[in-house]
Amino acid sequence: MPADTNPEGDIFGGWLLAQMDLAGATPAFDLAHGRCATVAVDAMVFHQPVSVGDEVSLYATVVRVGRTSVRVKVEAWKRPRTGQDVTRVTEGVFTYVAIDADRKPRPLPV
Repeated sequence: MPADTNPEGDIFGGWLLAQMDLAGATPAFDLAHGRCATVAVDAMVFHQPVSVGDEVSLYATVVRVGRTSVRVKVEAWKRPRTGQDVTRVTEGVFTYVAIDADRKPRPLPV
């Protein structure tokens, strides 16, 4: 939406980062069987801008499972409204920690 853009008409990186965090949380929550918290974002790289009207697709892949944490690589791809060519626009690795009702780290289920 236009409210999510800078003066040049490109989507704010923070908006895209938030969408990627949501996408990465899905497999983390599945593995944790419950609540997780985002604790880190590593290796974030913006390759191309995203413009208003572009279709954005997000893909999340688990890259590591620890005792309490899950690392997920998330890629964002865009397709212009008037074309079929897709381009990777950004990628990053998100770390989620499983947490209990007191928001303390808890072991992942076996």
